[in-house]
Amino acid sequence: MELFSTEDLQAILLTLKLATVVTCVLIIIGTPLAWWLVNTQSRWKSFVSALVALPLVLPPSVIGFYLLLAMAPDGPIGHFTTQLGLGTLAFTFPGLVLASVVYSLPFVVQPIHNAIDALGKRPLEVAATLRAGPWDTFFNVVLPLAAPGFITAAVLGFAHTVGEFGVVLMIGGNIPGVTRVVSVQIYDHVEALDYGRAHILSLTMIIFSLLVLAALYSIGKPSAHKLSRS
Repeated sequence: MELFSTEDLQAILLTLKLATVVTCVLIIIGTPLAWWLVNTQSRWKSFVSALVALPLVLPPSVIGFYLLLAMAPDGPIGHFTTQLGLGTLAFTFPGLVLASVVYSLPFVVQPIHNAIDALGKRPLEVAATLRAGPWDTFFNVVLPLAAPGFITAAVLGFAHTVGEFGVVLMIGGNIPGVTRVVSVQIYDHVEALDYGRAHILSLTMIIFSLLVLAALYSIGKPSAHKLSRS
């Protein structure tokens, strides 16, 4: 028996593609959001923080259900994308990306928020005295000093997207090559009583998760030492 069937490899490649796209989108939108949460004095800060953290406590099926309604032709997202000529996003790869971004948002925003918050105001004040612009300050001061937080956010966002099941099944369904990712493929193998294939994919996921966590802890260790020395 081959280690992975054609369908398994298709699901693995689609999962990696989904996780990569979602991680890039999350870093792009999560960075300014985390920056705003660290620096704002707005009365809406607590509400926005709660909204970002909501996927941590809600069942994935709840998030998937309301996203599915929003993506329907008469839903706000579905109406907007239909007006743009894109059709509805449900049961498509872009729909999976949108749902995964919502579901994995706190896993990226929180590490970036903590890393920026740990810097304090002093590096920004020094950059300001040197007349550094906002972009110079971000790329030459904030980003290098908070790099471990950004790496942790990217790793967590990627790994969390790889392991999604509930939201993926609600929004993407089970379309081979389009929305069938590894977690859904494992479910299919179990449903078909093909436990051998399910074991191979499940063990692959366990090994992948262990490697990700080991990498994450190896990143966090030196940063912890750096903080203790400071």
